[in-house]
Amino acid sequence: MAKVPAAKAPVAKPSPAKGVSLDVRQFRVGADDDGIRLDRWFQRHLPDIGFNTVSRWARTGQLRVDGARAAPGDRVAAGQSIRVPPAEPKAAEAAKPRRERPGLSDDQTAFAQGMVIHRDAQAIVINKPPGLATQGGTKTDEHVDGLLDALEFELEQRPKLVHRLDKDTSGALLVARTARSAAYFAKAFSSRTARKVYWAIVIGVPSINDGMIELPIAKQPGTGGEKMHVDEEEGLPSRTRYRVIERAGNRAAWVELQPHTGRTHQLRVHMAAIGHPIVGDGKYGGKDAFLSGTISRKMHLHARRIRVDHPDGGRVDVRADLPEHFAASLISLGFELSAGDLPLDEEVERKPTREDEKKIARAHAKQVRKGRRGERRSRGPGEERDFRKR
Repeated sequence: MAKVPAAKAPVAKPSPAKGVSLDVRQFRVGADDDGIRLDRWFQRHLPDIGFNTVSRWARTGQLRVDGARAAPGDRVAAGQSIRVPPAEPKAAEAAKPRRERPGLSDDQTAFAQGMVIHRDAQAIVINKPPGLATQGGTKTDEHVDGLLDALEFELEQRPKLVHRLDKDTSGALLVARTARSAAYFAKAFSSRTARKVYWAIVIGVPSINDGMIELPIAKQPGTGGEKMHVDEEEGLPSRTRYRVIERAGNRAAWVELQPHTGRTHQLRVHMAAIGHPIVGDGKYGGKDAFLSGTISRKMHLHARRIRVDHPDGGRVDVRADLPEHFAASLISLGFELSAGDLPLDEEVERKPTREDEKKIARAHAKQVRKGRRGERRSRGPGEERDFRKR
C-alpha cells in the first residue's frame, strides 16, 4: 500500500473554484503533530477550512481518523490517517495584507548563530547577551524573536520561543525547533518540571544562607504593567529559593536563585523585597542597587543553567558562560569563579535519614499486607476452612 506523505494532499482533479477539491482526501499525521487536537491539526495544515466546517463534518460522520468517526477535540497520533471530505467553496474575501519579516543580514545571521551553545534535533539553547530583548515591543526592534530565521539550520523551519528572559538578564534561553517540541517544552515550563538556575550579585548579605522567599507579586498600579510589586492581598503566589555562594564582607553577596514560580520580574522583586536588590537593578533597588568603584552599573542577573526533559528521551542540561561585565565584577569582588555551580538537591548523594528508613519500612509493611490479602482471596472456600482447622 502506498505511503501517504504527512500533511500533503494528493493531486486533486480540476476544481470549479479556488481551494475546492472534488475528492475525499487522506492525510498521514506526522511526528511533529503527535498528540495535538484534531482542530489544531486543521489550523496548521488546512487553515482555509474553518472550525465550523470541521465541526459539521464531525457531526455528520464525514470526518474520520483511521476509519473511525472523530471529533474536533480528539487528539491524533503520529501515523494515523485523517479522512477529509471534499473542500467547499468559500465566499470571496478581501485579501489581508501579509506582514513579511525583514530578511536578516549576514552580520545578523552570524550574530544569532554565534549565540548558540546547544543544538539537537528538537532544541536549541542560546546564551542571550544583556540588552537584547526576547520579543519585540514598543520601541524594541532588536530581539531574539526577530533573529530566529537564522536558527533554522538543516530543518528549514522557524524555531519557536517557549519561555523568556528580561532584556537586561543574560544567559540560557531554550528555543524549540519543531511544533512537537514546542508543545512539549511549553508544558514543562508551565508545570514547573523544567529547572532554571540563575546567578546574581546582590547588595549586602542575606542573614540566612539557604532560604525560600514566598511573597505574592502583582502589577504595580500606575506603571502600565511595566513594574511589579509585592501585594499580600491581590498578588499571585510566588516562590524563589536562594543560596549564598560567597560573600564580599558585608558589601555584597554572590547568590544562586531558583524560581519555583514564573512571575514577571520575580527574582528582581523578591531580592529587593528582602533588602538585597540585584546589583545594577535600579528599577527595583533604586540608587541603592549600585556599587561604587569598578563594578559595572549593568544588571548582574544571569540564567546560568537550564535543565529540562527532552521529548526524545534524556535531558537538555546546559550552562551558559557569564557576560564580561558580570565575570569582571566577580573577580573585582574577590569571588572564586569555580565555586558557583552548586549541585541541585536531587544531585546530592546522601545517606538515608532515620525518617527515610521509617518510610521505607512502612512501604514494605504495606506491600506485605497487600500480598497476604491477595493470598487469602486466591484460596477457595474449602481451603479456607481447612486452613482454620489447622
